[in-house]
Amino acid sequence: MQQLKNIVFDFGGVLIDWNPRYLYRKVFKTEEEMDFFLQNICKYEWNLLQDAGRSLDEATRMLQKEYPEYKEEIGMYYGRWEEMLGGLFEDNVKLIRPLKAKYKVYGLTNWSAETLPIALRKYDFFKLFDGIVVSGEEKLVKPDPRLYRILLDRYNLKDEETLLIDDNAENIKTAKELGFKTVHLTPEVNLGETLKTMKVL
Repeated sequence: MQQLKNIVFDFGGVLIDWNPRYLYRKVFKTEEEMDFFLQNICKYEWNLLQDAGRSLDEATRMLQKEYPEYKEEIGMYYGRWEEMLGGLFEDNVKLIRPLKAKYKVYGLTNWSAETLPIALRKYDFFKLFDGIVVSGEEKLVKPDPRLYRILLDRYNLKDEETLLIDDNAENIKTAKELGFKTVHLTPEVNLGETLKTMKVL
């Protein structure tokens, strides 16, 4: 078996607790109103297109034109985006430094190129990374295998020497197909214990 040399972290759901509900609970009077808005107006698929490189201005204008009755609330999505950051998954972030002592550490994230700098400024653990590939900069989103290959090619990594930690099952599936080692981080999984069991830590 190839020796492990590289650890690759997804960000949202693994290291950073990002959720639009943190903002919109302050905006809507009821959970029902908030859920309707996030499921039907500023929905996951719309946000993913910004992760794929669409500008925040264009996305906001387009949606405000389509739903003028929600113009103000739509404007808040990126106008008050930082309020969607709930903090860090501290137990996972604490693993970066000991992992960095043994491996190269990278990021592979679906994230808008315009909002990621806010998180980079806010959290200093990013300085530990040897490199980061951001979907919004590459105009490709996971689970597109081309985004994984950009990571491998840019930093001269081998798939079989690389472990991806991600909370999305489809992203994990693609990584496995490409030859990565993987940890699918679900709420039931303790990352530190899992890495110890795998003899990674």
